[in-house]
Amino acid sequence: MKFFALSLLLATADASIRSSTSRRLSFELIAGYSPRSQVTDHNAIDLDQAAMELSLSDGTAQSFQVAREIYEQGGFSKSFAQVILSQPLSRTVSKGTQITGLGQNGQVVLGKAIGDFLPGSEIIRIQYKTSDIQADYVGCQVGAVFERDLAKDTSSSMVGCFAAGGQLSIEGSPERYNYTYNVFEDNDNARTIQGFSTGAKDKMYDCATCPYSDYEKFVEYYGAFDYADQWVLAAFASKNTDFKRGNANFAQYGFTGRAEAIKKGTVYMNIMMYVIREFEDALDDCKAKCINCNDDPVHAWDEGVAFYTGSLEGQDGVNSGKLYHALADKRCQNFKTCGTQGSEVTGISKLNYDLLSEFGRGQQELLVGNCDAARVSKERIAELIFVPVVQGSLRYAYITDKEIATAGEKAEAEGAVFAAAVLPVVHACNAKDAEIIYDNLAVGSGKADFAAVKKAFERNYKCMGITCEDIGGLWDSTQNKYMPGASPCKASNKKETNGLAIGLGVSAGL
Repeated sequence: MKFFALSLLLATADASIRSSTSRRLSFELIAGYSPRSQVTDHNAIDLDQAAMELSLSDGTAQSFQVAREIYEQGGFSKSFAQVILSQPLSRTVSKGTQITGLGQNGQVVLGKAIGDFLPGSEIIRIQYKTSDIQADYVGCQVGAVFERDLAKDTSSSMVGCFAAGGQLSIEGSPERYNYTYNVFEDNDNARTIQGFSTGAKDKMYDCATCPYSDYEKFVEYYGAFDYADQWVLAAFASKNTDFKRGNANFAQYGFTGRAEAIKKGTVYMNIMMYVIREFEDALDDCKAKCINCNDDPVHAWDEGVAFYTGSLEGQDGVNSGKLYHALADKRCQNFKTCGTQGSEVTGISKLNYDLLSEFGRGQQELLVGNCDAARVSKERIAELIFVPVVQGSLRYAYITDKEIATAGEKAEAEGAVFAAAVLPVVHACNAKDAEIIYDNLAVGSGKADFAAVKKAFERNYKCMGITCEDIGGLWDSTQNKYMPGASPCKASNKKETNGLAIGLGVSAGL
């Protein structure tokens, strides 16, 4: 009777999955952007970043090790269980095949095969099903955050994990498979912040339409395909990088400086380039003039927005997040570029308003197969996205010039990582100016020459596709004026905005 009840429960769950996947659902906004596909799991990558930053904040060898494990192993995105079957598979289980079991409290747990598994396989990996609701997008969050939770005396989310042992129902198979696994050690993550960089060569340089031009600039400058990962790992290990250009010797820093290099490098280098990659991937899949066959490119485009924004920003974008969207809103306060006109010092950055417009426009063009028009949005995004790291470079050049006595390694490290995230773009425009910026902001460079850095950047704004108005000037909120020598540059190469924010809540959320 117990076996019959379990079988009935699993069969009912299978039917529920098939029913839910046949319906087209609406999706929650991502900081004002209206996705057309489910990307809640992608949006949650910022929880890895938040967990890593929490560990780094302790400033100990142990906490840095935990942060590194989160960086390398993840915890919140693309969660899966690796289970051992009591009997080998009798038939092939293809990637995406639905698999159902029970959790520790007897509730139904839904998942799908994360790869192809051949007959005779005794170990399979099952990705947990994700929901359209960000607040409870997945019920199993273990990965490397389990180690953090031990250190912080908090609890991971294991309610939605498969029980340590039980029975699985596999779509298309009449058999029920008994299994076992270790809940704490065998729940892992197939998406990590490290993976954005270590997988970059395959996805951005060697693909059929590769190399992608934005990524190619960074490979050319650093002489490494995984430059972002090398930067982060060198900071974790307190070692020197081995780049073609732009090296950093983190042995000069203690925990404070290294933490800045790590937590900013992961967002401004690892994740940022992958954001651009997702938009390129969408364009690769775009089928010209085809209205009903562009779901895949739209999904890739939605993923790019999710990785730019993160879940912590909420649906309206006014919350405090951990990814690039949050950086843009933070820097606009320093440069008086907040608000829709870019003339305020509080609120959402003009950059995020501008990008929201391009996100929405690009999505709409993809939906109707206007691939060339979507390309225009992608190219504009890839120009604007460097505005906050230029602002960050200028801000910390000013601090390490005018306030060098009190700046310390924290400010120097911040300037170094901001510069590292944009130097390849400047170098592609003018190698000498990139060298000036690097010499003033490199790890261990000490006092910067702010005026020289400012001029070096400004000489390249036109080439970079940005303007004096985009960058603004360093604002002194106590004096209600620009800081001496830090006003916005005068020459404007202002571009026309590529349309207003459009479509399905794209403008309403902000």
